[in-house]
Amino acid sequence: MPVNSFETYPMSWKPAWNKERPLYQSLARRLEDDIRSGALLPGTKLPPQRELADFLDINVSTVSQAFRICSDKGLLTSVIGSGTFVAYDAMTNLSLAPDGTEPLIELASMMPETIAVDGVVASLQAMLVEEKAPAFFQYGSGRAAWRRLAALDLLRRAGAVGKEGAVATNGGQNAIVASLLALCRPGDRLGVDPLVYSGLKQAARLLGVRLVPVAQEQGEMSADGIRYAVQNHQIKGLYIVPDFQNPTAHVMSEQGRRTIAQAAEDEGLFIIEDGVARLMAADPLPTIQSLAPERTFFILSLSKVLLPTLRMAYILCPPAYAGALQDIVQSLHLSQSELLAELTARLLVSGAAETLIAARREGAARRNAIAEEILKGYTLLGSSECLSRWLVLPEGLTGTQAEAEARRRGVAVYGDAHFAVGLASRQHGLRLAVTAPADDDELAEGLRRLKSILDDWHP
Repeated sequence: MPVNSFETYPMSWKPAWNKERPLYQSLARRLEDDIRSGALLPGTKLPPQRELADFLDINVSTVSQAFRICSDKGLLTSVIGSGTFVAYDAMTNLSLAPDGTEPLIELASMMPETIAVDGVVASLQAMLVEEKAPAFFQYGSGRAAWRRLAALDLLRRAGAVGKEGAVATNGGQNAIVASLLALCRPGDRLGVDPLVYSGLKQAARLLGVRLVPVAQEQGEMSADGIRYAVQNHQIKGLYIVPDFQNPTAHVMSEQGRRTIAQAAEDEGLFIIEDGVARLMAADPLPTIQSLAPERTFFILSLSKVLLPTLRMAYILCPPAYAGALQDIVQSLHLSQSELLAELTARLLVSGAAETLIAARREGAARRNAIAEEILKGYTLLGSSECLSRWLVLPEGLTGTQAEAEARRRGVAVYGDAHFAVGLASRQHGLRLAVTAPADDDELAEGLRRLKSILDDWHP
């Protein structure tokens, strides 16, 4: 019998439980059922394990095992020194795997590796106890000059030039949308690579901007290809990802960058240069913006190279566009929250951002080494600095086929159809987001399953 009487004792969970064996499994099912039914709401603090064990007249280890089962399902979260709580995303986790189906190994979405964030947590905690902390929860004033200077310093270190025209947005996707709104009208045409970032395709479709694939030489837009697109398709500008192109992971040559800058000048084109992963490069080539600053909108986003939660991007545009661009960002509420804008700026000026970038590079090098070893013998484009790699598929195997077969084998990947523009001939392949899996072992298992598809393929 329980040592204590719990009739009037306040407990957040007093499960009605029939003690089927094994006890820990039946208790875990009772806990899951109470979360599913709403009897236990997200954020509810559960009783201490020893108190619950006493109430139920069972061993503490039984409670611990039950809690561990539910924690592994994402239903509970523990905070050292505070206790165990029902996870805020518990209902989502229940709906994702209601039948116990094994989750897919994630190699599709461009998610960065989880890294240590002790310094970030310390910075955030310090902010929250400052006298001015309440201001971080208000609408942004945009008057923090030191933040703009921090952004300009980062842009300069990334290879962009200019002292004016820097505008902050809530992430790289919103930066693309704001840039398209500033430069294009519905019906305008934008020159792109035959395989291009799928987020650009979505933004262009929503804004009525038509994408035109530009002919290439050695994987880069050629001067003749740009000229042809201007004359025959009336493109108004170009969208370029010169560093670790998404999805092919190609790094544009310096000559290719100069070719685009010169072609834009000759043909009167604007350029949107997306530097989504530029900070991953230890020894980067010149930005196109530095070669054509009066024609280029340079976007530097931090979600992939610092922390996804920051959702911060900076646009450095020609000064003549700065006012209109800022108006677009403000009117559509595309700017960053005051709290995260302050945190981002502090990370930049304190040097903590450099530590995070170094950790990203180290993790990417390790993950890419695993990919190169497992997929040895197959064509894997990209380098050790890439967040994703491009796996060229064998003759006759399409990206759509490989993507579907990968899903059947428990791996999520994106094939070339997600990135293709128009009906231009393209290379069939898969984008492998090597930093997305939870750990190195999961990455290796996912890659081995993909390799088995290639090994089994016979045209």
